[in-house]
Amino acid sequence: MTQVEKALVLKEELDSLRPLSREQELRIMQKFRLDWNYHSNHLEGNSLTYGETKALLLHGITAQGKPLKDHLEMEGHNEAIEWVMERVKGEYPLTESFIRELHQLLLKQPYWVDAMTPEGAPTRKKVEVGKYKSLPNHVQTSTGEMFYFATPEETPAQMDDLMKWYRKKTASDEVNPVLLAAEFHYRFIRIHPFDDGNGRTARILMNFILMKYGFPPVIIKTEEKSNYLSALRQADAGIIEPFITYIATNLVQSLDLMIRGAKGESIEEPEDFDKELALLEQRLKKGKQEVEKTVEVVQELYEKSIIPLFQRFMEEGKKFERFYVQPRHYLSLNSSDYASDNIYTAIPAIKSRITEKSTQFGMLYSYRVFANSEYGNFNHNAKIDVMLGDSTYFVLLDDKTAKLERPYGEQLTEEEINELVRAEMKRHKEFIEKKIAGK
Repeated sequence: MTQVEKALVLKEELDSLRPLSREQELRIMQKFRLDWNYHSNHLEGNSLTYGETKALLLHGITAQGKPLKDHLEMEGHNEAIEWVMERVKGEYPLTESFIRELHQLLLKQPYWVDAMTPEGAPTRKKVEVGKYKSLPNHVQTSTGEMFYFATPEETPAQMDDLMKWYRKKTASDEVNPVLLAAEFHYRFIRIHPFDDGNGRTARILMNFILMKYGFPPVIIKTEEKSNYLSALRQADAGIIEPFITYIATNLVQSLDLMIRGAKGESIEEPEDFDKELALLEQRLKKGKQEVEKTVEVVQELYEKSIIPLFQRFMEEGKKFERFYVQPRHYLSLNSSDYASDNIYTAIPAIKSRITEKSTQFGMLYSYRVFANSEYGNFNHNAKIDVMLGDSTYFVLLDDKTAKLERPYGEQLTEEEINELVRAEMKRHKEFIEKKIAGK
């Protein structure tokens, strides 16, 4: 029996156990979701451990010393999975619009990455979300050769062809969901339609197809990365059977797990215990490193993290002043505002007011009266708050979508500061765009 055939047989066994109780369903899908988020992002270089992923997604706890980008990436991937799981329940067709919306949820906001020109020279490019690539994204292989995906000019037509192929396959009474999902994954990867996030998007789309037909999602594990890439390379050489077998083998593992859960048996895997021990060790280390909140500690935080954060916020915020008649900026300590014409003087002056009872630092950029009156008379606030807890501090943006928690004694990195400010500036830009569009 081939792995594809075995998957179909196990699917029949799973169907005989349905419907699952709500508790069984939630318990099984939570494990799939955690494993899926961790492994799919880890395959692409995300640094969060399994324990850190679990702490972030289940409890909102951020990991010490890990980049803000990795946290936002994990949250975006989880949001995309939840969005897809909801659409599996309804009659949502798989379309190009569906794929672009999924990509936008996944990556959340534009960013810059290292890239190569078609000639193999290093360069930088901006990753746009929810849009097909505007620059080539060819890659250099281990032999030094360039591997060519679809060009930006070819991408729209090839994506249209992919969706026509998919609709034709799904219209057939003899469709094999395992073959369909695996081949769709490969065809999508071969196009590489986006600037970044193609692997994660392909795996989510493959699982959307499988779940539409009642299968559980396939989890490509980090330790299987070399086998996964090897199967893809064979497909690139025109031999797709190993890739289909590889996907089917992993699907069999997911089916085994779901059947155990449906029977009320344990769905924990041997390595899960090792992950839990690693999380316990991390918590113990965190406890040992806890720094008590004192005036001196908060003053050091203010000098080394908050002042650079607020100064960067000011530099970027000034770019929006030309759009408004009355731009003003305010600092706050313990929610009491301090306005100043010379904000660079006011920022260090706040330091002298810090006490053990200080609980909040904030910077508000108030933009009043949009200058282009034909689009309406509207205002906007951009804001960053730093909240001081007993042993940790929190950084929150005005819409609360990006957040960061750090223990005292651990300062913000330049990358984290840039990510936080960029997120708030992007929110402002999108706000203006919506107003201009009449939304």
